[in-house]
Amino acid sequence: MKGLDALVGEWKMEAGPPGGPPWEGEARVSFEWLADAYLIQRWTIDFPEAPDGIALIGPGQSGENIVQHYFDSRGVARVYSMSLEDGVWKLWRDGEDFSQRFSGTFSDDGQRIDGRWEIAHDGENWEIDFDLTYIKIA
Repeated sequence: MKGLDALVGEWKMEAGPPGGPPWEGEARVSFEWLADAYLIQRWTIDFPEAPDGIALIGPGQSGENIVQHYFDSRGVARVYSMSLEDGVWKLWRDGEDFSQRFSGTFSDDGQRIDGRWEIAHDGENWEIDFDLTYIKIA
């Protein structure tokens, strides 16, 4: 879990279609430790189609893997598997409704994460959902 320290702080988010300009509106996310055992992620997005939310990141049932328990303002709750290794942050889930995955690469100075969400409506054929960049502000 200590490897997740790279996420701790406040970040500005920029999201948009693949290779296109960022969507309008401000988006922020913060990560902070809870009792040195869990990481709390909170985000707000000033874009009507995107939800605000909160996530709790911690060890999975086996204690060997990391999971993100995701909750958003639409009432959606999901569980993602997660890793952060060698400067690459990954989230993924296989759902009955659709599958998702995220991969973001940290800049050398740790102040930026360039990433992308992908979706597979049928669980097999992946397409880019949107690009997502994090820029550390505090």
